[in-house]
Amino acid sequence: MQQTKMERFDNYVRSRYNVYNSIFTTLPFDLITNTGVLLPLFTKICEQGYNKKENPTQIVNTFFEKYGEDLNDKQRLDLLFRFIQYIERQVVLFDAIEDAAFPIIYNLEGRGTLRGVKEEAQETYATEALREYMKGFQVRTVLTAHPTQFYPGQVLGIITDLAKAIENNALTDIQKLLGQLGKTPFFKKEKPTPYEEAVRLIWYLENVFYTSVSNIYKYINTHIFEGETLDNPIVSVGFWPGGDRDGNPFVTTQTTLDVAQRLRTTLFRNYYRDMRALRRRLTFKGIDERTAVLQQELYDHIFLNHDEVRLTPAYLLKELGEIRQTLIEQHQSLFLDQLDSFIGKVKLFGCHFASLDIRQDSRVHSRVVEAIASETKGVLPENYASLTDEEKISALVQIQASIDPQQLQDEMAQKTLGAIYAMKTIQKANGEVGCSRYIISNNGSVLNVMEAFAMLFMCDWPTPTVDVVPLFETIDDLAMADEVMATLYQHPDYLAHLKRRGMKQTVMLGFSDGTKDGGYLMANWSIYRAKENITRVSRQHGISVSFFDGRGGPPARGGGKTHQFYASLGPNIEHNVVELTIQGQTISSNFGTPESCQYNLEQLLSSGISGEVFAADKNLFSEADRATMEQLGQRSYAAYQEFKNHDCFLPYLERMSTLKYYAKTNIGSRPSKRGGKSELVFSDLRAIPFVGSWSQLKQNVPGFYGLGTALQAMKAAGQWEDAVALYKNSVFFKTLVENAMMSMSKSFFPLTAYMQDDPEFGAFWNMIFEEFERTRDLLLELTGSKQLMEDAPVMRASIQMREQIVLPLLTIQQFALREIQKLRAAGAKEADLAVFEKMVTRSLFGNINAARNSA
Repeated sequence: MQQTKMERFDNYVRSRYNVYNSIFTTLPFDLITNTGVLLPLFTKICEQGYNKKENPTQIVNTFFEKYGEDLNDKQRLDLLFRFIQYIERQVVLFDAIEDAAFPIIYNLEGRGTLRGVKEEAQETYATEALREYMKGFQVRTVLTAHPTQFYPGQVLGIITDLAKAIENNALTDIQKLLGQLGKTPFFKKEKPTPYEEAVRLIWYLENVFYTSVSNIYKYINTHIFEGETLDNPIVSVGFWPGGDRDGNPFVTTQTTLDVAQRLRTTLFRNYYRDMRALRRRLTFKGIDERTAVLQQELYDHIFLNHDEVRLTPAYLLKELGEIRQTLIEQHQSLFLDQLDSFIGKVKLFGCHFASLDIRQDSRVHSRVVEAIASETKGVLPENYASLTDEEKISALVQIQASIDPQQLQDEMAQKTLGAIYAMKTIQKANGEVGCSRYIISNNGSVLNVMEAFAMLFMCDWPTPTVDVVPLFETIDDLAMADEVMATLYQHPDYLAHLKRRGMKQTVMLGFSDGTKDGGYLMANWSIYRAKENITRVSRQHGISVSFFDGRGGPPARGGGKTHQFYASLGPNIEHNVVELTIQGQTISSNFGTPESCQYNLEQLLSSGISGEVFAADKNLFSEADRATMEQLGQRSYAAYQEFKNHDCFLPYLERMSTLKYYAKTNIGSRPSKRGGKSELVFSDLRAIPFVGSWSQLKQNVPGFYGLGTALQAMKAAGQWEDAVALYKNSVFFKTLVENAMMSMSKSFFPLTAYMQDDPEFGAFWNMIFEEFERTRDLLLELTGSKQLMEDAPVMRASIQMREQIVLPLLTIQQFALREIQKLRAAGAKEADLAVFEKMVTRSLFGNINAARNSA
């Protein structure tokens, strides 16, 4: 009898973890205190302690009273640090086991896969409609410079090798790899440079996406187009590390050029390997000589700089096409399948591998343009800063001069214009698609777009081959996004540019800062409405608009069940392109292996296809449901605003959470907040430390706060049935509810229950806890469930296991935070806090990495 998905999880994940973890904890890393033996005992003490409503300090003290009476204070702290090291590696082990089990647990040919799409099209007589739609549809995943996971490159390699060994039940190899894992350092003493950050992510392109994306393209050509070639590169990859300057002063023009070169050289290294393998088969007359030349050219180009590159996709495809023709005509199409696979890769990846985006904050652009106005003669009016927006735009579109960045005194102006000159260089070497988008974050006006647009022309680029992409983030900016776009579409200079770009416009909508600004429900609803409104005005002006979602990873950053989210969008929202950011733990969990990567890319493809080909009108909001959704959004927004404006909000984050320790983790290259102010200002907070700090507290506020209050208000007003109807009718709302339940499943309030007795923050903690309980109870009632995530038992089990692994780590972290607070209250010197601050910082990694299945 076939096992259920849950039974397969129990057999291939839970059982394996228990076996291999017992091997890991008994390996002789520490012969003095037997850390691996003591850790399970500490875990048990933690579980019992929270059941008895003890605080983390009491739990740690209880453990040492039972099992560490003979240890002095230093030895006790050393043991806690060793616990941290062990737990970090237990998380890695669990990651590897889940990776190995992925093809067993999930049906790689079932619903949501390309095979499922093909069979549904056949059953509904929609095969021709499917082919037609695929000719213009695209999925684009953008790997971002927002690391919410910390694994050094060597650890990624261990995870991969360990997963293979586990898959093959190779016990000896597993034991050796566990030993390697135990002795491989995780912690970096210095922040990675933006280039090092990029190299870490390029590992996934080289080892995962290169195979998975080409397999998808091959399947579509073979099984859906039945041997014909789909000219549309239906799946592509974007890349932000090295190009994303927003809030990262360490990204330079040279960084951008170096990353683009690394992308290209890594791709050519993969091409060279494929060509070398092809040459072992294509040993035929009239072919062998040509493949030898191509192989040598690819090898040479691994080492060439931008200005030395000669190869182009057109040249490669021409040569490979002629080789293919000879193979068919003279050699009975021997190994044609292998050659076609390589040709498909060249069509997909060109000479760029992934498209490098440039991104900068609109406020920086304004300062740069003002600096240019004051430093240069005749380019802009000297009083530019005091002009109205309309006057500024009028001046910007009249610019004729080209500016040499090196002639400017302002450093930010040099860097900003330097990035645009770098785009031109990259396009010459990697092709136009290699770097052709300029994203404006914190975009709130037409002027924000026109300032960035004008800078393209300042860089000796009369007809720039660049798409200008506004990113609307806050609730207010999202509300007026359609007006901004309508005005741009009517501006003669911008419209002329759009005509040169094929009347196509990409608009980015950011979840992370929207959630931080307006709360979970309102941020999602604001983005939905913005998409509808922008779609309407774009269609009115004959513009083909596509949306780029800054979805991030966990639901609090807009993530969650991504394929369901895209499948829920109705015909009033343009969805010819499904494009989203992928970051941190979402990369490793959803795209970390060729199997999981291909599966999740196919889920994205099917989500876009199903909304158009199979259910075009299914997801339209009725007037009644739209009114209910609007009421819920406004009520949750009011509740979140009240919470955010509470006097304790920022002090609570600053003093009771791990917020300030994110800057010390050396996970990513960028600072943990914008600006250089020492005091904590809400607008300067970056979304990752903000969301991450709530996650470390196991409160996950950004993923649910305000939703319970909104539902309670509906109930009090006698409108509960309206909310139930909305849940039943709207896949969009249902997906939001499920994602909120996922966030809440990772909450554990007993960890911080001691805070309710704090004289300053007790009432604030209770406010959060009451909203959590309110939201949980009402969501269970709304969905008819008995427990959170009832309909996703495997993911729920995975989350529960991960939470159990990191429970002692969280306990150690809270213990250290309490010790810091106690020492500060006693007037201790900063040096006396150092060991506990280090403990907090070290404990962040395992917790961050364990949050892998957030999306």
